[in-house]
Amino acid sequence: MMAGLSKKKLYLASGMMASSFMAVPGYAETVSVHKPVRQYKTQKNVSSSTRPVHVAPKSVNAKEAEVVHVAARKRNSVFMTSTPQHSTTQVTVVTGAELMKTGQTDVLSALAQANPAITTAALPGGGASSFVKTMQLRGQSPDDTLILVNGHRRHIGANFNSNAGTNWGSEPADISLIPVSAIDHIEVITEGASALYGQDAIAGAVNIVLKHDTHGGTVNFKNSGFYAGDGQGLDGSANYGMALGQNGGYLDLAAQVTHQLPTTRGGDFYGTLFNDSRNETANRDVQRGLGIPKSTLETISENMAVPVAKGFQFYSTSTFSHRRANVAETYRSAADSDTWINRNLYPLGNQPYITMNQYDFETDNGIRTHQLGFAWDAYITYGRDKQDYGTKDSENMSFPDSTQTSFYDGASIASEMTAGLRGSRSFHTSFLPKDINLRFGGEYRHDTFQMTEGEAASWEGLGATDHPGNVPMAVTHQNRDVYEGNVNLDFYITKKWEWTLGGRVASYNNLATVETGSIGTRYDFNKRWAIRANINTGYRPPTLGEMSYFYSAPYPGYTVDQVPANSAVAKYLGAGNMKGEYSRSYTIGFDATPVDNFQITGNLYYIAINGRLGSTKSYSVNTNDSALMDLLRQSNLESATTLSYYANLYNTQTFGGDLNANYTLKTRRYGKFRFSMGINFSDNEIRSAKQNLVNEYTKMMVLRAAPKNREQISVNWEMGKWSVFVQEMRYGSVIYMAAPTGAGSVPFMQNPGFITNLEVDYKILPQWTVGVGANNLGNKYPTHVPRAIANSQQGLAKYASYSPYGFNGGMYYVKTSLNF
Repeated sequence: MMAGLSKKKLYLASGMMASSFMAVPGYAETVSVHKPVRQYKTQKNVSSSTRPVHVAPKSVNAKEAEVVHVAARKRNSVFMTSTPQHSTTQVTVVTGAELMKTGQTDVLSALAQANPAITTAALPGGGASSFVKTMQLRGQSPDDTLILVNGHRRHIGANFNSNAGTNWGSEPADISLIPVSAIDHIEVITEGASALYGQDAIAGAVNIVLKHDTHGGTVNFKNSGFYAGDGQGLDGSANYGMALGQNGGYLDLAAQVTHQLPTTRGGDFYGTLFNDSRNETANRDVQRGLGIPKSTLETISENMAVPVAKGFQFYSTSTFSHRRANVAETYRSAADSDTWINRNLYPLGNQPYITMNQYDFETDNGIRTHQLGFAWDAYITYGRDKQDYGTKDSENMSFPDSTQTSFYDGASIASEMTAGLRGSRSFHTSFLPKDINLRFGGEYRHDTFQMTEGEAASWEGLGATDHPGNVPMAVTHQNRDVYEGNVNLDFYITKKWEWTLGGRVASYNNLATVETGSIGTRYDFNKRWAIRANINTGYRPPTLGEMSYFYSAPYPGYTVDQVPANSAVAKYLGAGNMKGEYSRSYTIGFDATPVDNFQITGNLYYIAINGRLGSTKSYSVNTNDSALMDLLRQSNLESATTLSYYANLYNTQTFGGDLNANYTLKTRRYGKFRFSMGINFSDNEIRSAKQNLVNEYTKMMVLRAAPKNREQISVNWEMGKWSVFVQEMRYGSVIYMAAPTGAGSVPFMQNPGFITNLEVDYKILPQWTVGVGANNLGNKYPTHVPRAIANSQQGLAKYASYSPYGFNGGMYYVKTSLNF
C-alpha cells in the first residue's frame, strides 16, 4: 500500500498533521505540560569532583565550546533530541559557535576541520560526484555513517557517486543542506550507535541538534576568495528564536545563502589543440575540470515545539534547500584527433559542463508525552531529494547537422518516509545501586529511488558529449519497506561500574531480517579516571541507488559506463544478487580529568566488515562478443568502451585509535587561553576479495583514497574585545590514481601536508563582531602529479583531485556577525 502513495499525498499528510495540532494554541497556553528538556547543561568551571566526561576536541574560539558537557546526563529519555548519554559510549561535541569559527560555509567542511576523526575532500570525485561532499568517519565509507537531526534519521540524497574517489559508490545524506546558523551543536557517536539509532551506523552516527531558543538571533556575512585570485564566495546566514505561548513553546527559524564562484587548478592542455599553426602559440590553459564547481545554495529551516494539550507537546523540524551547480568535464580540442566535438559549433574547442538543479525537503513531526509512567515519542518523517541533470556547451556527434548545445539528461529522486514510536522509563530496584534506564522503540520506513529518462537527443547515438543522458534502460522506480525494533538497557552493578546492553532487529522486504546488538561497560576508578569498552555488530543494506543506478563517465579516448547491478548487462558480466554489509567492532578507551580544566580521552578500535560494497573493475568491451554487443545495443550503449557495476567485493578490517585533549588556562593580566589537541589513526586492510572483480585501482580507492592519520593542535586566546584562534593540522599521505584503466591507472603517493588556519576577531560592540582569517595560511598545495600520469588525462591532473586538504591553495576571508 505504501508503495502506491504519491508524493502529493505524503506532503498533504504531513501538512494535515501539523495543522491539526497547531489549531489549538490558545487552549495549549492554559494547560500544564512538561516543558522541553534542556539538552545540555552549562557551567563556567568544571570542578575536581566532576566525573570524567567525553569532551570534543575544541578547535575553535567559542565560549559555548567550553561549557557544553553532554555526558553527565543520568536519564536515557526519548524526550532528548541530543544523544541519550550512556557514559559507556564515546560522544564528542562540536558546537555551532565552533562551526562558525572555522571559516567554512558548509556544515560538513566545518565539522571535518573541527574533528580529526572526520575527513572530506574538496572535490570528492569527478563528474556528478563533484556535486555533493561526503564524509569518512574513522576511514569508512560515507554510507557507513548514520546522519541524524534532533535524534531522528535523516533521508539520504539522490546522487549516487559513481565516479572514483573518497566517496566512490556511496549515496549518503547531505548535511550541507542544513543552514549552519540553525545548528546548536553536533554530536559524533562512535560506539553503540548501531544498536541505539540504526544498524547502518557501522562507523558511527552524527547527530545534528538544532537551536531551540525562545528569544534573540544572529545575522552573519562572509566574503572569501583564494590567494590565486579566483573562487570568490559570498555567504549570508541568520537565525531567530521566539517563544510560543507561555508554557515552554519555542520556534527557531534559520536561513543561509551561499554563492561560490569556480576555481581552476588543472594543468595546461597536453596534446593537439589545432591542426594548423595556431597549435604552436595557442593558450593551453583551457581546461576547467580540476577545481571547485560554480554553485549557489539556498536553504531554510524551522525547529519548533508547542504544548497542545495537558501533558502533550507537538514538535516539528523541517528543512528546504535549493542548489544549482555546474561541473566542468573533459575539454574537447578543435583538432581532428578529437572525435567528440562538432567543429562547426566549436571552431576553437569546447569545455562541456554537467549541470544540476536540486530540490531537497524534509519534515519531521511528532508528539511527546508522559503516559502510563513512560516517556513517549511518536513521530512521522518525510524527506525527498530530487536532482535534475543536464549537459551544456556540448553536442551530439551522431547528429552533425544539429545546433543543439544544451540537453536535459534526466533526474534522480530519492525519498524516505519514517513512522516510529519510542518509549523510555527509569526503574528503581533494591538490589542495584542506581536506577535501571530502559529505552525501546519501533519504526517503519518506506524508501524509494527513481531515475527518469533524459530527452532523446541526450542519449541517442553517441549521446551528449561528456555526459550522455539517462537511456531508457536506466529508468527505474524502486522501493523498500523496513520494519525495525530496538531495546536498550543501562544499569550499574556497583556505584562505579556501569553496563549498557542494546539490541536491534530489522526486516528488509527485499533483502533479509537481521539482528544486531551492542554491549558496553565503564568503570570509574575515582572522580577523575575511568575506562570503558564496547562490542558492537552492525548491518548496512545496499541503497536502492546502489542497486539500480546508471551513469556514463567519459575519459579522454574512452568511456566507463556504470550499469545497474540488476541489469541484463551486469548479469551477463557475472553480477549476482547484492547483499548487505555485516560488521563487528571492538573499542577500549579511557576518560580522564587529571587536573581541573584539563580533559583527555583516548580510544583504540577495530572494525571488521564482511561483504563490503564497491564498484567492480572496468571491463573492456569485446566487440567480438556478439551476445554482449546485442545487450548493449538493446540498451543504447553500443558506444561504451568499458563497463562496471556495483557488488559485494571485499571483507575488510580497520585498526585505529584516537586521542583528544584540551586545557583551559585563565590569567588575570593576559586573558584566557585554550589549548587543544586531536589525533586520529585508521588503517584499512583487505582480508579477502573477489579477485576476478577487482584490481589495484578499486583496492586503492578503499585503502588509500583518504589519509590513514590526521593530527591537529590549536590555541584560542581571548582578552577583552580581542580573540585569536590558531590551528595547525597535519594530513597523512594518500594514493592517487587518475583513471580506472589505461596509463592513468598508475598509483601516485601524495605526500603528507601541514595546514595552518588563523582567525582574528574584534568586538566593536558587545553584539557586533568583525573578523579576518585564512584557511591554509601558508598557501600549501599538494604534491604535483607526475607529468606522465597527468598527460594521460590531457595534462589536467596536476594535483590529486581528492586531496584531503584540497588543491586550491590558501583562502582568505572577512566576516561580520550581529547578535540581537
